[in-house]
Amino acid sequence: MAARTAVPSGDTGERLRPIAEVGMSPTLARSVAVEFVGTALLVFLAVGSAVGGIHTIGDLGVALAFGLVLLALAYAIGQISGCHVNPAVTLGVLLGRGMTATEAAYYWVAQFAGAIAGAALLKLMTSGFGGVTDQTGNLGSNNWGPGISMGGAFLLEVVLTFVFVAVILLVTGRSATPGFAGLAIGLALTAVHLVGIPLDGTSVNPARSLGPALFAGGEALAHVWLFILAPMVGGALAVLAVRAISVPRLTAEQAGADVDLDETGAQVPAEEAQEAGTGPADRQLPRARASVEEEHARHRNPTPN
Repeated sequence: MAARTAVPSGDTGERLRPIAEVGMSPTLARSVAVEFVGTALLVFLAVGSAVGGIHTIGDLGVALAFGLVLLALAYAIGQISGCHVNPAVTLGVLLGRGMTATEAAYYWVAQFAGAIAGAALLKLMTSGFGGVTDQTGNLGSNNWGPGISMGGAFLLEVVLTFVFVAVILLVTGRSATPGFAGLAIGLALTAVHLVGIPLDGTSVNPARSLGPALFAGGEALAHVWLFILAPMVGGALAVLAVRAISVPRLTAEQAGADVDLDETGAQVPAEEAQEAGTGPADRQLPRARASVEEEHARHRNPTPN
């Protein structure tokens, strides 16, 4: 088992962290693999609903597609990787001290690669091979234009991602109702898409934006920087807001004992990782903190079963 050291007592959500780790643990490898597959499915299925059917199902149908796909993924892979499938969510968990920087880097690589793979499948379907008509004209890429300015799109993406990531962090905390996190997260993604689709297509996910833009090229690719940067800003602001309204935590020294509790944020399950003592499940190992509220004595998984 890797050596551990407590984080500084001034931090929020303190835990014992590994000092060093060699290579990628099997648990981390599985988490990274499902993040790749999950992000690819989100792009292929949800963005695909716009590419192949936005004229038929409309904005509401596309928004529901995004929400339902994420809802299904949350229950399917949440216990493996936490079902981030979004670099902005991973940033939120990282800043919330739910994972290490190395783990987050692996997640980001998997998410962007998965989004590119999903977009490649869409490109194949809209080519001569698939014969599907791209009803968006740009493979579902995000962009600003007649309906919204560059500054407006940046502000919109920051606000929508702020709302989305804040919901994730709050409903996966211990004070939330067990078993309903996936439903709340799926509904939140649906809601932000209902607002954003008519304006810039809705990103709130840098990987979802980069994948299609790489194949659309042109203006969509030139403007994709905004849809990478703005969601990351929104995710970081969500962490600050959640910290401000969350119940204070105690450090290892204050608690006087290890307490096996979950970090706020979408994470991986504890059982297997506690046996291995490595990888992303270190963020599920016994934490050196305890809540000052009785409700925080309740232990549950951060993602729905």
